[in-house]
Amino acid sequence: MSGLCQETVEHQAYLTRFLLDYAAVPLVGQTFLRGVLPTQDAVRIVAGADDAVAPNALTAYEIPLNDDEDEPVTAPLVLGWTRTLAAGAPPRPDTAVMGMDLVRVDTSAVGPAPPAPTDQALRVLRTLAWPSTATSPPVLCGFLLTGQDGMRLYMAVEEADGLVAADVRLTGALTALLAALPALLWEEERWTVDETDPHCVGVVDLTTW
Repeated sequence: MSGLCQETVEHQAYLTRFLLDYAAVPLVGQTFLRGVLPTQDAVRIVAGADDAVAPNALTAYEIPLNDDEDEPVTAPLVLGWTRTLAAGAPPRPDTAVMGMDLVRVDTSAVGPAPPAPTDQALRVLRTLAWPSTATSPPVLCGFLLTGQDGMRLYMAVEEADGLVAADVRLTGALTALLAALPALLWEEERWTVDETDPHCVGVVDLTTW
């Protein structure tokens, strides 16, 4: 790591991990993530069509790693700013890098686009698939999108003779719900049976939680 700032490297790695999904899911319209380029004190988000590889078909948006108050920018903000820029009229490039137009983004002048339903679904799945707690939370074994605002999560719960599904909404107090989910799943009095779903032994309805 000689010559590199550990804090900067960790921040760029966090942004890259968060944005990986958007190489397959559109950022906005028909624009996809085509690359994340780390550079000193910034990250360059490369956007273009899903099959674009020619430099003249790509645009790199350079976004500072810290905001005006010198606080690290979050990945959802980086995603929101990129979406706003990609959805509008093509901004005038400041220069070029590797043959691509390079736009240096003034984040104080760009409003981030609001989260899409896909973002909320990915947030839930990332949190459950890669829990950051030292305890042993229920294990995510599958999921099904059930609507624009709903998802069924299939979780392995020790007390159950099979998987327990949780129906959740993708809007609302997601942070609180994800924190409470292990305890809610262990409350057997909440379990009901869905005869149409052979993939679980019980279902917990948390759509109104």
